[in-house]
Amino acid sequence: MTETEIREAIAAERGDLAELLGGLDAASWDSATLCRGWRVPEVVAHITMPFRLSMPRFGLEMLKARGNFDRMADRQARRDAAELTRDDLIAALRDNRHHPWKPPGGGYAGALSHDVIHGLDITVALGIDRVVPIERMRAVLDANSPRSVAYFGVDLDGIELRADDLDWSYGSGAVLSGRAQDLLLVLCGRTLPTGYLSGPDAARFTRRD
Repeated sequence: MTETEIREAIAAERGDLAELLGGLDAASWDSATLCRGWRVPEVVAHITMPFRLSMPRFGLEMLKARGNFDRMADRQARRDAAELTRDDLIAALRDNRHHPWKPPGGGYAGALSHDVIHGLDITVALGIDRVVPIERMRAVLDANSPRSVAYFGVDLDGIELRADDLDWSYGSGAVLSGRAQDLLLVLCGRTLPTGYLSGPDAARFTRRD
């Protein structure tokens, strides 16, 4: 995909997710996601944090967190989820469909990955069978690298991830198969509900709760 196409995909993904979130009932909005310790509001707060947080404020929050981004992001997500209304959070996503934010070193493909992955954190946890459009999924998978996998600390030694809905695989060893979007979550260290994965090692990557 060209840069223009990726930016169009980002806008479409944010718009689709905003529409989906707007249709959730109160119980679903308050439900847990695949991001450990975060409900839907915290995930949406995190997705929209780059649109709402100025660089000086970001620097201050990083200083408070002693340079630990994960700690800062968790504190900020919890604070924003408590202080902002549901409508505020959804509007922040919908109104910033064309925001030019890019994660450091990730480019626009990284921004698309960020939105797709966290959108799946919500929909998979809630049992919503939303299929990410294939062109967006290919762009996210093409942006994948050993460095990004290492960031999440998932142990894939002896495992080959093999998508059964498009021509994509990662690693070598015993085959773990599923839809590309579900295998993407495995790459990001998530454990999935029962029935999403198949293969001799599926239980390693399946939730027990």
